[in-house]
Amino acid sequence: MSPDAAASAPEILLSEAEIARVVAELAEQIAPVTTDETVATVLLTGGLWFAADLTRALSRIGRHVRFDALWLASYGDDKTSRGAIEVRAGFQRSLVGRQVLLLDDVFDTGLSLAEAGRIAREGGAAEVITCVFARKPFPLPRAAEPDYVGWQAPNRFLVGYGLDNA
Repeated sequence: MSPDAAASAPEILLSEAEIARVVAELAEQIAPVTTDETVATVLLTGGLWFAADLTRALSRIGRHVRFDALWLASYGDDKTSRGAIEVRAGFQRSLVGRQVLLLDDVFDTGLSLAEAGRIAREGGAAEVITCVFARKPFPLPRAAEPDYVGWQAPNRFLVGYGLDNA
């Protein structure tokens, strides 16, 4: 490998095995506070791989949650949040009287998770629980912290595990 290629190779922050361990630990924490009627909702599109892995991990330990998706956009094709949330597709299931588990890839500004929680509560959710794979440090206070965090990420642009380069 040339020196230029080595310098531009991405740094791997978590291996596949470490990701699997984080997801399994989250499933162990979340299973006791959810039921098979809980609506696990992925925030699209970045959270898709994490949500798939987490719901499979929950299933392996006997928790068979319902599944839904909420498509929100705050980044578009940029590397920084635009500071506003666009709802591209809402919930497909009725949330009335149900517990909702919101699943997202990275907690950065907190805008997407806060908006998803608001939409779920307006949709009649009895309880909203939040879980993110990674939490990045942020210099300003956020509306609400997630209930469950898998990994404390560094303050840098992350790519991989469903996170794309834009």
